[in-house]
Amino acid sequence: MAESAVSLVIQNLIPLLIEEANSLKGVHEEVTSIRREMEMIQSFLKDADIKAEKDDKSNVAKTWVKQVREEAYHIEDVIDKYILHFAKQGLRRRQRFYFLQKIFHITTNLKARHVIAFEIQGIKKILDDIKKSCERYGFNAIEQSTSSNDAINDTWNDPRIASLFIEEAEVVGIESHRDILINWMIEGPSNRMVYSVVGIGGLGKTTLVKKVYDNNKVVPHFDCRAWITVSQPYKMDEILREVIKQFYKARKEFAPREIDIMKVPSLIEELKTYLCEQRYLVIFDDIWDTGFWDHIKFAFPDNVKGNRIIITTRNEDVAPSNNESLDYYVYKLPSLPFENALELFCKKAFQREEGQCPPDLAKFSHDIVGRCGGLPLAIVAIGGLFSTKAKVVSEWCKVLDSLSSEFEINYHLRSIRRILSFSYHDLPYNLKACFLYFGMFPEDCAINCARLTRLWIAEGFVKKKKGMALEDVAQDYLNQLIHRSLVQVDKEDFSGRIRKCRVHDMMHEVILSRSEELSFDLMSMSKYSNFERSARRLSIQNNVNTRLQNITTSQTRSILILGVDEVPNSFLSTCFANFKLMKIMDCEGAPIDYIPKEVGNLFHLRYLSLRDTKVQILPKSIGKLHNLETLDLKCSLVSELPVEISGLHKLQYLVAYNHNRDTKYNIDTRRGIKIPKGIRHLESLQKLFNIEATSATLIKELGSLAQLRKLSISKLKRENGMDLCTAIQKMSHLRSLEISATSEEEVLNLQSLPSPPLLLQSLSLHGRLEKLPEWIPKLKSIVQIVLVWSKLMEDPLKVLQALPNLMRLSLYDGYESEQLHIEGRGFQKLKDLRFQNLGGLNRMIIDEGALPFLEFLEIKECPQLKEVPSGIHHLKSLKNLRFREMPIEFVLSLQPDEGPDFGKVKHIPSVNFYYRISGQHYKWYKLGDSELLKRLRS
Repeated sequence: MAESAVSLVIQNLIPLLIEEANSLKGVHEEVTSIRREMEMIQSFLKDADIKAEKDDKSNVAKTWVKQVREEAYHIEDVIDKYILHFAKQGLRRRQRFYFLQKIFHITTNLKARHVIAFEIQGIKKILDDIKKSCERYGFNAIEQSTSSNDAINDTWNDPRIASLFIEEAEVVGIESHRDILINWMIEGPSNRMVYSVVGIGGLGKTTLVKKVYDNNKVVPHFDCRAWITVSQPYKMDEILREVIKQFYKARKEFAPREIDIMKVPSLIEELKTYLCEQRYLVIFDDIWDTGFWDHIKFAFPDNVKGNRIIITTRNEDVAPSNNESLDYYVYKLPSLPFENALELFCKKAFQREEGQCPPDLAKFSHDIVGRCGGLPLAIVAIGGLFSTKAKVVSEWCKVLDSLSSEFEINYHLRSIRRILSFSYHDLPYNLKACFLYFGMFPEDCAINCARLTRLWIAEGFVKKKKGMALEDVAQDYLNQLIHRSLVQVDKEDFSGRIRKCRVHDMMHEVILSRSEELSFDLMSMSKYSNFERSARRLSIQNNVNTRLQNITTSQTRSILILGVDEVPNSFLSTCFANFKLMKIMDCEGAPIDYIPKEVGNLFHLRYLSLRDTKVQILPKSIGKLHNLETLDLKCSLVSELPVEISGLHKLQYLVAYNHNRDTKYNIDTRRGIKIPKGIRHLESLQKLFNIEATSATLIKELGSLAQLRKLSISKLKRENGMDLCTAIQKMSHLRSLEISATSEEEVLNLQSLPSPPLLLQSLSLHGRLEKLPEWIPKLKSIVQIVLVWSKLMEDPLKVLQALPNLMRLSLYDGYESEQLHIEGRGFQKLKDLRFQNLGGLNRMIIDEGALPFLEFLEIKECPQLKEVPSGIHHLKSLKNLRFREMPIEFVLSLQPDEGPDFGKVKHIPSVNFYYRISGQHYKWYKLGDSELLKRLRS
């Protein structure tokens, strides 16, 4: 994305120039002139990117954008060197005599200002030359008269058309989905229903729906039918005319001639009148516009005759939402299961062998199908490629080794790239760079979403929105990519929040190809044996052959180290000494044990991750990183931060803890980090996990961190509780709060919090509570509560069950009385409930109407509990019931055939029992497991 570099120039340079202009008279015109030049260049480059995407085959376009990109990066280099120059001058000024400093300041500023103005004018001249040369060869750079989606509208060469003509015998694995849709078409409610089939390009949405549309049960069920391929851009009047013509044709009638001159309102009236007494079926295939349904829905009346409309789309945001009406339903089409995928591949690859795979090619076939990730388009295309090859191991090895390059030149594989690229073309401009960034990670890699979005922010891809933190804007970007089926969800938490994501392997190929064509300028070191070119973004991955110490290019701005077995100390020293313009250094999981003091050279560094490394000490020079926004020390060996950390005024994300295993409760606790005085200066902090409460002064300083969204503090003493409450009172943005006492006997004095943060969603308290804090019932936004060592004497569920949005509750050694009671209407949104080490508990009552959405219930080490919770049979949503180290008679009572309480749990799909084998190792058994019964009776 050539334009992104200039966007950063405008974002970062102009405020600096204005600040300097205010201190030096007579330079305002120069600043204004530079701003104009930069904005013109930005528009020019944006047009360049779009033009290159429109013309997939133009080598002129690709060469042109490559040249423009190089100048864009030249601009970024000039600006960053300029900023670095003044940063160094600022340090020197503080070390000089005032009079000499003033003179030096004026002369160097003027000199630097003239240098940058000269550089930018030179760049502008080069861009003008590039533009003129392209026009000489008949390539108009700025022409925007045609749509950026011309490639999509080229229906003659559109590979999606083939989906409409696939024979039944060629279709594999869609039978169950087809039958579900057919049933929805001819059965169900009489009111008009709209079904949206959603999924990634190439998944077979069109093929599936076409088989439903042509089914011999569906065709006679409707009076009239219409199939409309929408794509984009579209004209509403043409869509409506085509629907009318197909309806008349389906009834063997002639459409009125006057519809050819009707405007949209008249066409809508014509349709409504015609359909008044008809039962109709309409397919709108391949919709991209989020406003399409709202524009066209008025043309299709609900005459209570069982009308049906099906929409296919890659973008979930296009689909009419279930939340909007019960008449709308979104059907997310899954990937093809492996066995079906293998069958489809063999049908294509071994046509002459009647679909039978030779034994010596079986492993190759499995590997290829696995790489296709259940995407029928990829399976069919790659199967078609291998059908043309000799069925010998040596030939297949050769093709597999060159498969990536085959995507560019092979007829069978070009269709994969083209169909998947349509989704990329449709992205808003600000999302394209975010999507291409997935190329920094290895193929088939599950990526931590928080890590990904922080990297986007550090790269400058995320633009500010009024009233939103950048973290929330970045999350919104990711959600958009997921809804567009470009990114897949890999892991969600109990509340549905996405924790890990990935891109399909075939889409990863598209990303790498697009990145190279559009000069996004990333390079994966696992793909190259030699470091032959510079790259702004460098991903050093496993199995890299290059000697890392040979990488000395100063142009690199971002380095990610992923799965490397060895990182020489000389490489780190070289990076920090030479890459003075670097903005991102992500060493997560890298085998390193120290950070050299040269890290202080990286004035522009915004993101530094030492997560899961052996680094023990941060050098004092860390205090020179005045632009650092993210410092990730999670699971490193750093136990104390240097005092210089207080100078990092832009720091927003500081995570510095390790996990300790609590052997008594078999749960993870966090070992915090010691922070020196002066934390009050870090006023930009939004996340602070996990610090030790080393002094009352430190706790009071927390009150200055008004922007905090997440806070974790450990080793809190009783006497510091009131000061902590006073500090928390000032944190109006707080979403997550975790407080741990010095030990399980230390009391958490947290009553002095009259108004808790209204936005608090997660609360974890580790320590003794004399009573449940009185402010907890005020937590209307709370989603998760964890109470450990609380030892409450009163039933906490009386209070907690009324919290309107609570979805997860964990109580470890939190209650010392004999009975817990969940009343009717209690816990109306709870999905996950866990109890452990409730030593005195002998009875649990669940009233009818309570816990209507509970999916997971876990009870551990409650030795006095003699029977399964009363009322558990009311929990119709319960999917997983888990017991650990429970009394023998309790477990026997639940077993099939002989257990009196079996009937209470037989409706639950998964009931498991865990018993310790040795140390922290447990063995689990299913309900009725003969090995479990043998163990209990021995």
